[in-house]
Amino acid sequence: MPTAEKEATVAELTDILKRAKGLYLTDFTGLDVPSFTLLRKQLREESVSYLVIKNRLAKLAVKQAGVEGLDDVFRGPTGLVCADGDPVAPARVLTKFAEETDGKPAIKAGYIDGEVFIADQIERLAEIPSRDVLLGQMVSAIQSPISGLAFTLNGILQKLVGTLQAVAEKRKEEGGE
Repeated sequence: MPTAEKEATVAELTDILKRAKGLYLTDFTGLDVPSFTLLRKQLREESVSYLVIKNRLAKLAVKQAGVEGLDDVFRGPTGLVCADGDPVAPARVLTKFAEETDGKPAIKAGYIDGEVFIADQIERLAEIPSRDVLLGQMVSAIQSPISGLAFTLNGILQKLVGTLQAVAEKRKEEGGE
């Protein structure tokens, strides 16, 4: 690859890395083409891209993007997984996929919000529900006590109305006699 082409590749990757909300590095050794294609499809469904680039060029792009702490990870075959949306979505997809394919691809490290995560931490991150699920759970938790209060108040009002109607009927009967 000529130098100008390498510079363009590094510049493009740097731009991708600057926009990415999450970055994961994987070792794709032993992953066959059909499995690799399936993995990329599953990642695309989560607005995530899987890039394979020479380690030397990837290191330059990572450095230019301001990502620190990953220099030691660029050894052997390395795939870059870049998340534009939910930064934890790739962790969920990669972890689930690795469970189904005998640990391939192996997660080397991750980088989210300026923090470097090792493989064990990424597996724990994968267990966290998505942002939308967490928001739904939070709304339910807030809504539940409010609904309970509304039902309680409604029950009290119905009893009050029933009592007032009974009193009114009783007075009507007493007054009619």
